[in-house]
Amino acid sequence: MSTKIKAAFEIAGWDEVPFDEGRGVAKLTRASVKKTYTGDITGTSATEWLMAYEPDQSAIFVGIERIKGTVAGKKCSLVLQHVGAFKDGAATAALTVLSGTGALKGSEGTGTLLAHPKGSVSLSLG
Repeated sequence: MSTKIKAAFEIAGWDEVPFDEGRGVAKLTRASVKKTYTGDITGTSATEWLMAYEPDQSAIFVGIERIKGTVAGKKCSLVLQHVGAFKDGAATAALTVLSGTGALKGSEGTGTLLAHPKGSVSLSLG
């Protein structure tokens, strides 16, 4: 039986630094991001994203996020993998649950992220 999770988030901190760039190549950056969640997820998270920006400012990204707090009323933490893209002012990503603690230890699941301009997450946990 799967549990459907929907939550909103706000960016609480964003520290992005290029680590490789040059003429005619994608700019590569690393970002450390803090978020605050409300809804079916309440708590905070820390994410490390690696991004590749094209000249038009679109980007592809991968990331690992740890959420700490409550998910569906259960005190826990979740680690999510992000694989996504940023285009025309919106970020979208496919999410995969990598691990959980507390009441969600051993959880598996997938979901989506949308940030345009506010952020939301939908997960299906099994």
